Amino acid sequence: MCQSHLLIGAASSGSGKTTFTLGLLRALKNRSLTVQPFKCGPDYIDTCHHRMAAGSPSVNLDLFMMSEVHVRDLYAGYAEKADVAVTEGVMGLFDGYDGMRGSSAEIACLLKIPVILVVNAKSTAYSVAPLLYGFKHFNEHVKVVGAVFNFVASESHYSFLKQACEDAGIEALGYLPKCVDVEIPSRHLGLSLDEDFCFEAFADRVAELVEKHIDIDRLLELTKPMEVAIPPVPVASPFHARKSSFRIAVARDAAFNFMYEANIRYLHQIGEVVYFSPLVDAVLPDADFVYLPGGYPELYLASLSANKSMLQSIRLYVEGGGKLLAECGGMMYLCDEIRDKNGTVYPMAGVLHQSATLENMKLRLGYRTLLYKDIRLKGHEFHYSRLVEQKNPLPSCAVAYTAKGMETDTPLYRYKNVWAGYTHLYWADPVGNEWFTNYLSGKE
Repeated sequence: MCQSHLLIGAASSGSGKTTFTLGLLRALKNRSLTVQPFKCGPDYIDTCHHRMAAGSPSVNLDLFMMSEVHVRDLYAGYAEKADVAVTEGVMGLFDGYDGMRGSSAEIACLLKIPVILVVNAKSTAYSVAPLLYGFKHFNEHVKVVGAVFNFVASESHYSFLKQACEDAGIEALGYLPKCVDVEIPSRHLGLSLDEDFCFEAFADRVAELVEKHIDIDRLLELTKPMEVAIPPVPVASPFHARKSSFRIAVARDAAFNFMYEANIRYLHQIGEVVYFSPLVDAVLPDADFVYLPGGYPELYLASLSANKSMLQSIRLYVEGGGKLLAECGGMMYLCDEIRDKNGTVYPMAGVLHQSATLENMKLRLGYRTLLYKDIRLKGHEFHYSRLVEQKNPLPSCAVAYTAKGMETDTPLYRYKNVWAGYTHLYWADPVGNEWFTNYLSGKE
């Protein structure tokens, strides 16, 4: 049973939530505690780092893509066997897609998770008092129980911050000092997943600072659950039982690795999952369904394009009627070609007759609801590439809407038994995943 659980929030992005989260996860693991990480929102890069720091898969909690009952079940089910559950927030604590809706604060309220606020103390001292007071009292259902300060210059600096905490009625739990060796390099889709980034050394270094400057014992004491945890509700699979004969192939390598833990767990519940690498494997494994997630294909264009036997294998699978879902980078891989930022062309699978390019990169992001016939698919779009305009472009089979219901031009393609688009879709929630189960069972 979970002994402590906490949500790490912040006043704004850039305060150091991720650095503190990774250091705390590794410090708790080093104490031989079983740690279960979670991430508010649709981010699939932070969850990769959580897994590396804690040694446990990290689970997204998202109230746009998921129903409340599903979020509760995920949290209860994954946290149940852990000693400590650590949830990293997204953006500022109260920042959602529509006011507070979808925010870390809403997750904290729903799951009754105590909040530890990370505050950027650079260029400020006692003035954090009204900020802390405001976050503590703004919403009575959000329990801010402690504060951790980042970018602290000295013990003298921290003394002012502690005084601010006392006067605001929030317990000061410690700080992270200014250190150039605990800065994470950035990649254009978020924190770097580069192979040359020494993550283990980084996590150990931050854990060392957390152990030295943060009162972990007090943090765990403050965040003990106040209520008995509600056990997850067993949900019958639409397949009624795991079909060992239903074969699922998931692309997973350095180029394709952006996926939701609960989605993959769902696949394991309904069939036999095998993983393959479009970078190095010669052909697709035998499969009744293939999943091509997003990732960083642009970093491996030469290798992907040179693996012609895999490209041909995927093309033959699709033309033979095989079911395949491709998201973002996976969708780009299905195109005739991908152009890098300099315009160099790399031939790809040739399933979707269009071109994707990294030239003149521009960010596209946000929640998406895709209306396909009378079916609503939910997910998140986050990419810098774009599709090259064609004389005869592939038509989108769905109308896309933002979180606030505004129509947008995010495409969804259907070709034979292929679903493909820029949206990272969520299908693990039994409330609203009929489209996915019908697709796999041949009803759609």
